[in-house]
Amino acid sequence: MTYIKLIFTAFFWGGTFIAGKGLAGQVTPYSAAFLRFAIASFFLVLLVIKTEKRLPGINGRQAISILLGGLTGIFAYNILFFTGLTMINANRASLIIATNPIFISLASALLFKERLTLLKLSGLILSVSGALVIISDGSPADIFKTGIGKGELAIFGCVASWVSYSILGKPLMKNFSPLVAVCYSSLAGTALLFFPALFKGVFFHIPDYGIQEWGCLFYLGFFGTVLGFYWYYQGIKRIGPTKSGVFINFVPVSALILAYFILDEPVTRDIILGAVLVVSGVFLTNYSRPPAQTAAKTQTLN
Repeated sequence: MTYIKLIFTAFFWGGTFIAGKGLAGQVTPYSAAFLRFAIASFFLVLLVIKTEKRLPGINGRQAISILLGGLTGIFAYNILFFTGLTMINANRASLIIATNPIFISLASALLFKERLTLLKLSGLILSVSGALVIISDGSPADIFKTGIGKGELAIFGCVASWVSYSILGKPLMKNFSPLVAVCYSSLAGTALLFFPALFKGVFFHIPDYGIQEWGCLFYLGFFGTVLGFYWYYQGIKRIGPTKSGVFINFVPVSALILAYFILDEPVTRDIILGAVLVVSGVFLTNYSRPPAQTAAKTQTLN
């Protein structure tokens, strides 16, 4: 049953790109991000109370960590996520974001002097090569002539935001369970998103949203955030972080498949080559990590 839940988790996270694309052009990035995490925060609070009986108290230092987590992992990440999806296809976005664990490993090596093994270095080269193939449509050399598109830059901004969240969130993970840390980060991010979303007329436009918009928002908030993370952390508890982390490799694959069937996005030779390189690189990086580190470095709030 645990393995089935992890497969569904990878499917849910892959589906966030399709749901995000479904909101593109219909809901502004600030409004989409705020409503997604307002929904997620509601269910996360209920889940934390159910599993831990209460919301744990926090001190001043923890409050700063929570605020920084909300600012990077929720606020910045999701604004860039929804902005990027207004400009590029969901399949391309999913493969760029799939490089998250690679850059987290690189940042950890630079900041915390964690060992960058040959396998990790190989994974880094493979994943970055795959990302370059994807964003250049198979011609990486053209990047030096034309530069990187705004949509790709926004999605790379998601990667930078999540790397920052993962590094800054380390102290928070020492004091709270992963579920509580995600819950508090979600609450902080929702609060930070409130006024920008209000300025963009979130409550004025809500009556205009139809079944598609609300369906996408609920999917992102409940299935893509709450249920996905809950099942993922259940998997870590029952079969360990290393085995659970392997399932993260299926997220971009599921996104490619769903984007092809639901959004009719083409799966070109360059996309397939980029996907193979990115997924292979992430696999090598995950495989080479000590089990205690794997869980914290493969998670993603897609």
